[in-house]
Amino acid sequence: MPDRLFHLHADVCKTLSHPKRLEILSILTDSEMAAGEIVKRMKIAKANVSQHLTLMRNAGILEARRDGVNIYYRVSSPKVIQACELMREVLLEHHDRKGKLLKEARRSAHGR
Repeated sequence: MPDRLFHLHADVCKTLSHPKRLEILSILTDSEMAAGEIVKRMKIAKANVSQHLTLMRNAGILEARRDGVNIYYRVSSPKVIQACELMREVLLEHHDRKGKLLKEARRSAHGR
């Protein structure tokens, strides 16, 4: 894989490494939404949401369209959502395994 592709991949992953940006993806999973509505759903400052939306748009994760005074955002590809869901599954599986190992270790430590 060309070095440039690894850098692009890392940039997208960095963009997705913020909890609020993952929340935005979750909000936009099934439909496009006006920026104002995203602000209302997230209950954080408009300027903060705007920064996140801009970063995600610049990274190619989101697309936007203007309709009058409103800007509507949508996820650029359903594969972005699939990738995030897959990573969430991996994290949950890891958490489950880690939890089971911790329980076994506690049982062993207590002679059970």
